[in-house]
Amino acid sequence: MEELYEQYKALLFTLAYQMTGSAADAEDAVQDVFAKACDVHPERLEEPKAYLCKMVTNRCLDLQKSAWRRREVYVGPWLPEPIRTPKDDTLETTVVRRDLLSYAMLVLLESLTPTERAVFVLREALGFDYPEIAEVLGKKEANCRKLMSRARSKMGISEEETVAAKEVELEWVSRFLTSLEQGNLDQMLSLLTEDVTLVSDGGGKVLAFTRPIQTRDQVARILAGAFEGIKPYYQGSLRSEFAPLNSETGIVLRSGDETVAAIFLQRRHGKLAGIYIVRNPDKLTRV
Repeated sequence: MEELYEQYKALLFTLAYQMTGSAADAEDAVQDVFAKACDVHPERLEEPKAYLCKMVTNRCLDLQKSAWRRREVYVGPWLPEPIRTPKDDTLETTVVRRDLLSYAMLVLLESLTPTERAVFVLREALGFDYPEIAEVLGKKEANCRKLMSRARSKMGISEEETVAAKEVELEWVSRFLTSLEQGNLDQMLSLLTEDVTLVSDGGGKVLAFTRPIQTRDQVARILAGAFEGIKPYYQGSLRSEFAPLNSETGIVLRSGDETVAAIFLQRRHGKLAGIYIVRNPDKLTRV
């Protein structure tokens, strides 16, 4: 069991994290599954990858039920918890980076039912084929294909469109950060699509927008004003840095040892179409 844990813990964490959007829940799910697997007869572990993925998926489907109840009383928009994915050569970080959907895609996953989300993650992130997905979920292959088609439709992704992560180049992240720090409204406007969306998550614990902001003019003006507005709270100690988050180049705002925010950018057709700002301190512990 120790060998299985070392071999599959990164894969199972990646599956659970994308199923729940929470690193804490993902870690709990993996630990719970391996604790239960210790009592499983060896014959049932002849195909350990499929069996363990099935156990983790079922555990995450249970967690999703309680998560929905918690989110009913959540203050403002709910965004996935960011995780740090350094570009080193350890097996664990390599597996996570390889099988991780983009942050913007994780946000879109929130529009799916738990079962649709499971099919999408198993297929698009982990590369399972439909017979394997059917085995994991205990469903017919045809049903899994229908669930996948429904998931893509809800997310606005055509059947032919790839969902591979497209990292925003460091140059674009740098230009965005410069315009934000300088309060350069014209430059900010030039970076954004007309229908850009800004979503921030404070969880009712820190200052954040309580609803998504849309349209280029509103997003640019509100961003510039908000950045200037929070500076006094940190007495000039607010600083920004680039960081490897969710296999992307993210922006982290810090004040001393405190992490203030994690920012993700989504680029489409040469401009920024999505800006996601995580400010809830409970979600910044892994940044």
